[in-house]
Amino acid sequence: MSIVSLPGLGAMIEEISQRHNLPHTAVQEALREALLKGYERYRRSQNLDRPDRHMYTDDYFDNFEVELDVEEEGFRILSTKQIVQEVDNSDHQIALKEVQEVAAEAQLGDEVVLDVTPEQRDFGRMAAIQTKQVLLQKLRDQQRKLIQEEFQELESTVLQARVLRFERQSAIVAVSSSFGQTEVEAELPKREQLPNDNYRANTTLKVLLKKVREGSHRGPQLIVSRAAAGLVVYLFANEVPEIEEEIVRIVAVAREASPPLPPRRSPHQNCRRYPGAGCRSRGSLHRR
Repeated sequence: MSIVSLPGLGAMIEEISQRHNLPHTAVQEALREALLKGYERYRRSQNLDRPDRHMYTDDYFDNFEVELDVEEEGFRILSTKQIVQEVDNSDHQIALKEVQEVAAEAQLGDEVVLDVTPEQRDFGRMAAIQTKQVLLQKLRDQQRKLIQEEFQELESTVLQARVLRFERQSAIVAVSSSFGQTEVEAELPKREQLPNDNYRANTTLKVLLKKVREGSHRGPQLIVSRAAAGLVVYLFANEVPEIEEEIVRIVAVAREASPPLPPRRSPHQNCRRYPGAGCRSRGSLHRR
């Protein structure tokens, strides 16, 4: 089988894994996608003068894949082809007669995986150039994928956040992550902010994870809130023992901006167990 040499492949995977805080499997997947993109561009460049050059649609190369060989420090291009009587497209089909020369039990409609790695030396050089251009984007895609997988299960839960900066009217905060990066950026939009909050850099606060954006787009994937009713429920449950012990149950929350409570009104009127315990003050909950 043919192989395109990639000297130091194992060391490269290890280095990228440590630099981008990604598992080896994610780095290898990104590398395979980048190499396949390089192969696609190579094929297109070889057929620029042919009248059928427009046949390469977006899904034309879906039956191709890249096989990494860390031990031999290289990769191969594999193609899954359907066995037919007469071949109309050699990239997607192979003749039954040809297959039966090596596998007599083959039948029409079966699929076989073949090594179609180009042997031209210029392919290896082009693949290396294209891979460098595409790999960084593929690594970012892998990071976004891992973030989605981790935080989708945490939607509607409360997270600890740290303010990083402001972009337009949104506050960009950092929330902790477990997949490798110690922190992941999240967006706190203007509509989800509280007017009396302090959003200076490095301020820590609790936020509710409202949404995990899917797909490829610019900006943080995570949308968090300081104004969500779920955050109020969480803060009360942590401050008022009766709620935590389910003696008192919150059935609805309406959170609206309003002035501080008048001095004559005690915050202990509704939730009182021990002096100084429970709902200490509306302001203390507001600041948390």
